Amino acid sequence: MPISAELLLAACMFAGAALYTAVGHAGASAYIALMALFGVAPAVMRPTALVLNILVATFTSFRFLRAGMFRWRVLWPFLVGAVPLAFIGGAIQLPGAFYRPIVGVVLLFGAARLLWPGELGANREPHDPPIWGGVLGGAGIGFLSGLTGTGGGIFLSPVLLFMGWSATKTASGVAALFILCNSVAGLFGNLSIVRALPADLPLFAAAVLLGALLGTAFGIRFAVPVIQRALGLVLLVAGAKLIGVY
Repeated sequence: MPISAELLLAACMFAGAALYTAVGHAGASAYIALMALFGVAPAVMRPTALVLNILVATFTSFRFLRAGMFRWRVLWPFLVGAVPLAFIGGAIQLPGAFYRPIVGVVLLFGAARLLWPGELGANREPHDPPIWGGVLGGAGIGFLSGLTGTGGGIFLSPVLLFMGWSATKTASGVAALFILCNSVAGLFGNLSIVRALPADLPLFAAAVLLGALLGTAFGIRFAVPVIQRALGLVLLVAGAKLIGVY
C-alpha cells in the first residue's frame, strides 16, 4: 500500500475510533470496513482489527469504569458464554469468499443498530438480565465475534437496551469490557494469524488510540445520536460492498 494510502487509512481509523468509543465500542467493525474499502486482504483484516480492538477496548474500559458507567452483574453472564466461544470462533479460518459476506452482514447489523431511532429500551426501568439468558446470548455473540474479528459490542449493546437490561450510559461501559475480553479470546484462539499483521500496525495503533482519547471524552459527557447515525451510514455502505450489492 502506498504511504499516502496508509496515512489516509490511519486518518480514517482515527475518525472511526473516535466515533465508536463515544458509544463504548472499540471500532473493529469500522476498521474492517475501512480496510475493505482500501483493498486490504481478508487474511490481514481480522488480526489487525482484533489487535486494534484490544488496544482501544483497554483504554475505553478504563475511561468508562473510572466514570462509573459500568455494572458487573449485567456483564458477567454474557462473558461466561462469550469468552470460550470467541476462542473457538477465533480458531476457525474462513476463506475470503465466505469471510467477506459474513463480515458484511455484521456491518449491516451494526448500521441498523446505529441508525435505530431514539434509545432502545429508553422507556423501561433497567433490570438485570436473567443469568441463563445472558450466558446463551453471550455464547452466540462470542462465537460470531471470534469468527469475524469483531468484539461483539455491536450485538451486545442493542440487546441490553432493547431488553431493558441496562441504562444507556451503563451499557457503554459494559460493552467496552465485553469487547476487550472477547477480542483477547478471539486472538488467542488462533495466535498464528498474528503473522499476517501489517508492518504499518504501529501507525494504525497510534491513530486509534488518539481517536479513543477524543471519543471517550465526548461519550462520557454527551449523547451522540447524530454521530451514531452518521457512522451507521458508513457501515451501511461498507457492508453492502462486502456482500456484493455493488
